[in-house]
Amino acid sequence: MKISILLIFAVNSVTAFCPSRSDGVVTKLNGGSSGYATTLEGKTARVEKVEKLLESSEMLIKVRGDALTVKEVQLLRRSLPESTTMSVVKNKLMLKACEGTDYQNALSDGLSGSNMWFFIEEDIGGTVKSLNAFTKEAEKTESHPILGGITEGTFYDAAKVTAISKLPSKLELITKVAVLVKAIPTKVARTIKEPGAKLARTIKLVADQKES
Repeated sequence: MKISILLIFAVNSVTAFCPSRSDGVVTKLNGGSSGYATTLEGKTARVEKVEKLLESSEMLIKVRGDALTVKEVQLLRRSLPESTTMSVVKNKLMLKACEGTDYQNALSDGLSGSNMWFFIEEDIGGTVKSLNAFTKEAEKTESHPILGGITEGTFYDAAKVTAISKLPSKLELITKVAVLVKAIPTKVARTIKEPGAKLARTIKLVADQKES
């Protein structure tokens, strides 16, 4: 009787200290390295999820994916823009998800080790800023720098990724163009009504606006 009680206590103790797959922490941190994620069905579901992320991403950034605590991973994830998804994906599954896309050739070489991927839907600048702030605060600047990024089928090194992050976002560009287009008719009409206005001056104004 005493032996049975001891065995039950031991099993319950182990269960209490071993998080189940349902909490999602182990799967998210290690890219789905245990349980359901290792089955064919689990791997297929993982690839399909990555494919959907790639379809909606403007840019893909790569960072070293190991040597981070669960707390650090959670902190980094919370600091990212809402439109950016961070995930550790096994290299074989990543390559499978990229087949037939603009990312395939850019990822064909040099894909090794554990990699953390940032699927950026629109806010490249905000994502890079958050990532740099995290590595500085966590003293991971040297161990977890940006390893590169991919956009429109081209791989860029860390320096170029940083340069790209400083460019205006698509939303900012669209807003600027919309303002300029809206302003063209008003400025043209004002120029035509001016005393002594010439047609050449009006044409030049429109051309300048289009170039802007």
